[in-house]
Amino acid sequence: MVLYDPKPEQVIASAARRGLMLSESEAALLIELGRGTLAGCARVASEPAQSLPVRYPRSGGSRPSPEENPLNAWAWRCDIRGADDGLLAGRTVVLKDIIPVAGQPMSSGSAILEGHVPTFDSTVTSRILDQGGRIIGIAATEDMCLSGASVSAVTGYVHNPRDPSRSAGGSSSGVAALIGSGAVDVGIGADQGGSIRIPSSLSGIFGMKPTYGLIPYTGCAPIDPSLDHLGPMAGTVEDLARLLQAVAGFDDGLDPRQRADMGSEDYLAVLSDAHLTGLRVGLLRQGFDHPGLSDPRVDEAVRSSVETLGQLGAQVHEVDVPLHRRAMDIHGSLLLQGVAQYMIGSGGVGPIGKGFYDEAVGSASAAGMALRGDQLFASVKFAIGIGGHLWDAYGGAYYAKAQNLAMSLRREMDRALREVDVLIMPTTCVQAPELPIDTVPGLDAVRLALDPALISNTCAFNHTGHPALSVPIGPVANLPVGLMLVARWYDEATLLRTARALEEAGATYRPGTGGPK
Repeated sequence: MVLYDPKPEQVIASAARRGLMLSESEAALLIELGRGTLAGCARVASEPAQSLPVRYPRSGGSRPSPEENPLNAWAWRCDIRGADDGLLAGRTVVLKDIIPVAGQPMSSGSAILEGHVPTFDSTVTSRILDQGGRIIGIAATEDMCLSGASVSAVTGYVHNPRDPSRSAGGSSSGVAALIGSGAVDVGIGADQGGSIRIPSSLSGIFGMKPTYGLIPYTGCAPIDPSLDHLGPMAGTVEDLARLLQAVAGFDDGLDPRQRADMGSEDYLAVLSDAHLTGLRVGLLRQGFDHPGLSDPRVDEAVRSSVETLGQLGAQVHEVDVPLHRRAMDIHGSLLLQGVAQYMIGSGGVGPIGKGFYDEAVGSASAAGMALRGDQLFASVKFAIGIGGHLWDAYGGAYYAKAQNLAMSLRREMDRALREVDVLIMPTTCVQAPELPIDTVPGLDAVRLALDPALISNTCAFNHTGHPALSVPIGPVANLPVGLMLVARWYDEATLLRTARALEEAGATYRPGTGGPK
């Protein structure tokens, strides 16, 4: 990092990009006034970089050959062993390509971070190793996580483990495909609008976006601090609960998304008593029959599974949250501006409050944008261009209005969840769509990446913060269907208990079998 005395024309250009017009004399005056501040910045820059611990030895990994990577789901292979025992002893783990693992490349699925290698382990990485997990690789990710399909990663399409001609979903596409194929036991994805739950739905596995802040995001590449979630993905409810228990909890103030008094519990203990007698289940009416989006077969499969819950003792009725149908409006407004402001505008660091920041990824992101910005996938360019325009045209007012509407949506969901214990709807409105035939992404790939049928139900809960779990059911036409459960804040236990009851009843789609139990 090099600081220098800026020239007046540089200050003028920087100010203009932010809507402020300066004369040359004004810029020269600002430079003169700023000399003391810039000298202080130089002293800060000379300090050693802050980091997170690396507690377990590892050697360099490798990029797998095509023969070793039939679904194109691996971004990198490695073998890092943690403690000898713990919740994850004997489990293999894969991490989405936005989660730092010291000594292993992290690209966020993008040409922008080409060559970036973290020097520290994220908090989640350390917790997995502390609990005996064995990290065997990094999973392919959509370009900057901005796709609901599996079409935009710089390494190419990721293929569905159930039918390689179809999308694995996104943006945690590689994690879902690897778990669904049986190549790995569990994984950690990231979810800013459905990016854990969408690929879990399309690939036939369990995937949870937990309560906002329950799992520390410390060290990971952000999109928008109000939307960022990490979450577990697995082939069974037990493995999902183990992974959640291993990584959840307060991170000593390093992640400002977290509250010191937030809840966490023994999630494995919940599974030993998975009866549903008296559980109040609400079918969210606005989560079904989306005009022009919903596949009736998907809706019917979810309703049939709800009948199974009724047979297991749950009380089922329909509930209304009218604002749920506006979730896409809220999401589009906030995600676009979040990308422009936090992921790109702040150099991939995401200024949000007191905590740990990865200065190296900030430098790498800025350099990558300058050198390879033209290689970004169209959905990322869309977010930067349109999101940047919204900031330029409306300032912070538009973003503030969308955030306030998101709070109204949360209040409506909270009201519904006072009437019932869990909400149910399809995770995605459709099953896995076919991948474009062209190997070089074109307009069909862009449309698939932005398909509202994939995200219309999932995105609401990134804005409300409620925990949401995609449960694999089906098959329908030989493909899985995702059923989404939603509960009150910090009530992941009810989601796990409900999913376990469906699993024990033989109503879930088991990875590797091509169908239900």
